[in-house]
Amino acid sequence: MGEFRRFFLWGSSIILLVILAYTSVYTVEGESQGIVLRFGKFVHTVEPGLRFKIPFGIDRVSIVPVKRQLKQEFGFGTEGASNPTQFSSEQVEERSMVTGDLNAATVEWIIQYRIREPQLFLFEVRNPGETLRDISESVMRTVVGDRTVDEVITVGRQEIEVEALTQLQELVDKFQLGLSIDQVQLKNVNPPMPVQPSFNEVNQAQQEREKLINVANGEYNKVVPRASGEADQKIQAAEGYALKRVNEAEGDVSRFNAVFTEFLKAPEVTKRRIYIETMRDVVPKLGKKIILDEKASQILPLLQMSTDPKGDKR
Repeated sequence: MGEFRRFFLWGSSIILLVILAYTSVYTVEGESQGIVLRFGKFVHTVEPGLRFKIPFGIDRVSIVPVKRQLKQEFGFGTEGASNPTQFSSEQVEERSMVTGDLNAATVEWIIQYRIREPQLFLFEVRNPGETLRDISESVMRTVVGDRTVDEVITVGRQEIEVEALTQLQELVDKFQLGLSIDQVQLKNVNPPMPVQPSFNEVNQAQQEREKLINVANGEYNKVVPRASGEADQKIQAAEGYALKRVNEAEGDVSRFNAVFTEFLKAPEVTKRRIYIETMRDVVPKLGKKIILDEKASQILPLLQMSTDPKGDKR
């Protein structure tokens, strides 16, 4: 009986030591922080490493991955997610939205966030992950509802992401979730399935229109500068010709005025000089010529016939 009691005491001691060691030692991973609660009240925050606490449930530690980027998906779900709030079972309802021009659209998006203040994340709001999902869906429906379906599906995606990120961070801070929103990213944004073929045809027609406009602008940019260059060239040629004719006319005027001045000084001499100069220019252009006196009655005796070495008569 004494041995049994001794064995029981030794066994109880060993079990107590094991429980003591198990409940007083814990490890905080490198990307996390530990939030220590004593009798349910926040005590302090501990950094990564091997740590000790008061055993037997007096101190409890919640490990929060403050350096890990977490993700939530809306309208779809990735298999094997470790985050319990990463996606919802109501994916069809999440992605069905109405745009500002009263058109339906299916919008899938993700948000990436980090836990910035672990104490707020754990104790300020009940179910912070689900609260974040509700806030994100509300913000996205608001932003999409302020735009047309064309903006949502095509040109306005980046603007929607930026505005949704801003509004989401404001609400997260207002509700004191202790989170930092890193990114809001639109994934698949499409019209509803029944109208997708028609919408694709419209997009194709718009793309073809843009293509034809670009081709026309290219032809315009090619033809118009060339025509403008040719027009400038002809205008410059005409201006040069006009300047030449004006200069020639002014030179003729100057020359005439000079001659007229000399004429006024000696009319007979000037007339004779002009006559001689004119005949000097005209007579060489007449070829063979015969000059007759006014009283000559015939020209035959005056013609001298000559023969060249080849025997031709001239």
